[in-house]
Amino acid sequence: MSDQTISAIRADQHTSLDARALFAMLAGFCASLVAIGLARFAYTPLIPPLIEAHWFTSSQAVTLGAANFAGYLAGALIGRAIAKALSNRHALRLLMAIATAAFFACAFPLSIAWFFAWRFLSGLSGGAIMVLVATTILPHIPVARRGFASGMIFIGLGFGIAASGTLIPKLLHHGLHDTWMGLGIFSLVLTAIAWFGWPASNPPAVAAQAATTQTDAHGGTRLRLLYAQYAANALGLVPVMILLVDYIARGYGRGADVGASYWVLYGVAAIFGPLICGNAGDRFSFGMAYRFALALQACAVALLALSANPYVIGAATVALGISTTGIVPLALGRVHELLPHDHAEQRAAWSRATSAFALCQALAGYGYSFLFSHTHNNYALIFACGAFALAVAFVADLVVNRRRAEA
Repeated sequence: MSDQTISAIRADQHTSLDARALFAMLAGFCASLVAIGLARFAYTPLIPPLIEAHWFTSSQAVTLGAANFAGYLAGALIGRAIAKALSNRHALRLLMAIATAAFFACAFPLSIAWFFAWRFLSGLSGGAIMVLVATTILPHIPVARRGFASGMIFIGLGFGIAASGTLIPKLLHHGLHDTWMGLGIFSLVLTAIAWFGWPASNPPAVAAQAATTQTDAHGGTRLRLLYAQYAANALGLVPVMILLVDYIARGYGRGADVGASYWVLYGVAAIFGPLICGNAGDRFSFGMAYRFALALQACAVALLALSANPYVIGAATVALGISTTGIVPLALGRVHELLPHDHAEQRAAWSRATSAFALCQALAGYGYSFLFSHTHNNYALIFACGAFALAVAFVADLVVNRRRAEA
């Protein structure tokens, strides 16, 4: 056997995924599906039925949606502390259990405070899982396969959106109580599947490097720009996350079923978002791909504000579905581009980026809720605000990179 053949076999062994790695990826997929894909996005198609069934008023329903965003911020901030106290494995198990319990609790609208608390806890589990899931699994995956593994984990977001759009209309035929119970049972099954999939040990410590990587002035500026861009993504996407179905169902009077069909379209596009955006980042650089994604999102959200044409809304929905999940690997890949050799700082930077997104997501949720209720349900204004935030982020990217080119 030639040396080249032996080297090829060894390389393949270093990049192959064993059963434990595949099980860990499945656990990550289930976690993102339950705690973010369902816990956050399943609420959107439920807003019109919640209002029509007089569980809550329109302003209360939107405010309760924002409770999930506030919890997401809390989870992003304390996720690493929870893992440090319990270990990553036990923390992720607990967080999935909390998200599952929230579905069952929401089947009983005992009071606004009760509902708010459980929506907050479901958001907390999602934010903490977003911070922990990749850093728990990827260190146990061969370096050459981490991009694939990351994509498979985040695809759970898209499957959650699609599942919420297909399951909820069927479950609603049995009433809101049974709808929440059905989501809880589905999440319980996924939590059980993931239970033994998490790696038993925490991520290995990063060895101290002989030469400490120093971020130059331009690199520091671009990192801060990334945090601001990721935050602007939250401002741009929150209107879609909360109001898309209600906008079509009540804003245009087309009914909850038509609104849910657009949500399914959004979810199907979201399934492919991580793969499309990840491949674009590999091919063109993550910085350039992220810049294009910002421009695409700004145009798509603006179209929702300006057009009532169902085909235009459909095209915008597809673009935003791809972007909603695709920005996660784009932002993570951009962090790795800016900090290519410092794994510890990569983790810290990703945590800061996630926290920035979560902060603006929570602020946007409450800000848009206030604006929505005080402008007589002006959907177009809310979408216009989101488009403006994305456009500013895109222009800022052009300005910073032009200055860097001139320096």
